[in-house]
Amino acid sequence: MANVYPIIRRCLLHQRPQTVLGVWSYGSSREFKHDSNQQDRGSGHNRRYLTYAALVTGTTLASLCIYYYAGDRKKRALLAASPTSMVQTGQLKEGLPIYTLAEVAEHATKPDRIWVTYGHGVYDITEFVDQHPGGDKILMAAGGSLEPFWLLYAVHKNPTVLAMLEQWRIGNLKEEEVSHLLSNMEDPYSQEPRRHPALKPASVKPYNAEPPLELLTESFITPSDLFYVRNHLPVPEVDPDTYNLEIEGIGVKSISLSLHDLKTKFPKHTLTAAVQCAGNRRSEMSKVKSVKGLSWGPAAIGNATWSGVRLYDVLKAAGLEDDHPGVEHIQFEGLDTDAANVPYGASIPIEKAMDPKGDVILAYEMNGEPLPKDHGFPIRVIAPGVVGARSVKWLGRILVSEEESTSHWQRNDYKGFSPSVDWDTVDFTKSPAIQELPITSAICDPVQGDNVTLTPDGKMVVRGYAWSGAGQKIVRVDVTADRGETWHVAYFTGQDKTKPPHHWAWTLWKAEIPIPAGQKQVELWCKAVDSCYNTQPEKFDNIWNLRGVLNTAYHRVRVNIKT
Repeated sequence: MANVYPIIRRCLLHQRPQTVLGVWSYGSSREFKHDSNQQDRGSGHNRRYLTYAALVTGTTLASLCIYYYAGDRKKRALLAASPTSMVQTGQLKEGLPIYTLAEVAEHATKPDRIWVTYGHGVYDITEFVDQHPGGDKILMAAGGSLEPFWLLYAVHKNPTVLAMLEQWRIGNLKEEEVSHLLSNMEDPYSQEPRRHPALKPASVKPYNAEPPLELLTESFITPSDLFYVRNHLPVPEVDPDTYNLEIEGIGVKSISLSLHDLKTKFPKHTLTAAVQCAGNRRSEMSKVKSVKGLSWGPAAIGNATWSGVRLYDVLKAAGLEDDHPGVEHIQFEGLDTDAANVPYGASIPIEKAMDPKGDVILAYEMNGEPLPKDHGFPIRVIAPGVVGARSVKWLGRILVSEEESTSHWQRNDYKGFSPSVDWDTVDFTKSPAIQELPITSAICDPVQGDNVTLTPDGKMVVRGYAWSGAGQKIVRVDVTADRGETWHVAYFTGQDKTKPPHHWAWTLWKAEIPIPAGQKQVELWCKAVDSCYNTQPEKFDNIWNLRGVLNTAYHRVRVNIKT
């Protein structure tokens, strides 16, 4: 195992130094951030609980490490999970010593050996701790079970992850104590809302899903039930009758607003805006080279009508003056929290937040109805033109600050890098957090591999969407069926009349492309142009980045022609 530790350590150093054993599974779930600021947040969360949480962060580290060392046969073998280890992880294993929970708990304070339990298994992770960049903080996790926290991140049940854990196996937990240990565990996802069966999950716990691509162009307004879902944690249960939004920080008086206050004390503001995940179309970028993150198709975007109160009005009511000295960012914290009660968080620059025409709202309605649970009930931020990661759902706290959010998702994720930067060389402090998104477009109908019937005059009907961040308006969409030899300008079938740079909605388009007689297959490309004449890059090769964000190259779809 000695040769495996540097691999894990390198992955951890360059991605999530705060995650420990749960870091084993690094590919699609929650990414946990635990820094000194967050450690002090909220009384009653003791040190061991915090570090237990560090053990369970999800998204498939194993696959990431394999990616780094794919060319090294020896290290690849070390990471490979054997069928035997897959079967035996956490199960009773004959011939090993039997330990009680009390004996395991003794190793919560002894500095020489560090034990944890998983199922029937007892594991000594001392040697792993020596490689942990978080230092002795991991010692606070000793003596406890991984199960309560791994329930948060179902992706940890990965053959490679489990096999790696099993290599630290030292014994079995006493049989009657195993059932007792597991008897009071509850699935934090057991109260999740029902979702439409048409949604295609990219992960189940937490739930992340997109609708079928061909449905996106059926309506300018995306139905709430078919709007893509991006959750980082379990959906919180929020009682609207007791809900309060806390506002504090520099230049404001600390106030608390109920849902009733927000609905009755401030003017209602309505806007139509697209919201897009930073990883939309990531699956296309990963074809160039593997990236970390959920394998989104092109449908991690939706267009809805949002109603609520302007953030500007709420901040003014709290006493914030325009150009107040020292104020640089408005931070948002959600009510969705991890095992250590650390909330999802993000922030936007003050220039966006305090622009009366920036249209940032605290929304309580989506498409004329109360926000669905998956979309932030009872209040969420809508920062139009900005990456979806900043439109915090289940909003619980607003902080007026001199610095951007210290959360993991602001400081150590959702950033772009040069194609030459890898996980050995990445420095998240060197790149700014993504705010406004670049221009993109996608072909929604036909979809990849479709068998298409041409029109009587030999044309292929192509439909799609286009959108640009920062409030820019789509002015043209070009489509080609001959790899750019000839381009055909699409016409718009749905577009908001709002002027740039306050044009927040997407544009739906349609094109009819002539196809030469006898052709049996065609590859369609599309690209869009916005009101600043920004356009899309031709290929993903030159915009590849290790996090798989900002996926804006030409969208390409290969289809067959029915004869």
